[in-house]
Amino acid sequence: MPEEALQLLDLVNYQDGSVVSHTIIKKELGSVTLFAFDQGQGLSEHTAPFDALVNILDGEAEIVIAGKPHRLKVNQAILMPANKPHSLNAIKRFKMMLVMIKQ
Repeated sequence: MPEEALQLLDLVNYQDGSVVSHTIIKKELGSVTLFAFDQGQGLSEHTAPFDALVNILDGEAEIVIAGKPHRLKVNQAILMPANKPHSLNAIKRFKMMLVMIKQ
């Protein structure tokens, strides 16, 4: 990847009725991935063996962690702890950056 400033919002585009992803970095110790969720789209409840930080870049999302809902908007972030069930749903279409750190 070239050493230049990235326009994160421009690296992943919305697609009707879909969730789109674009991996920026994938290394042994973790990854950084951008996602674009169309309104009403989401990821069903699941767990991951790693901590993950979600940063909302555009729109609005509901993220449920261990049964507790969190409503996030632009420039808000939340930590999804390893091995805790979580799900995501687009209240409005939204873009997010997901940073996963492997332990």
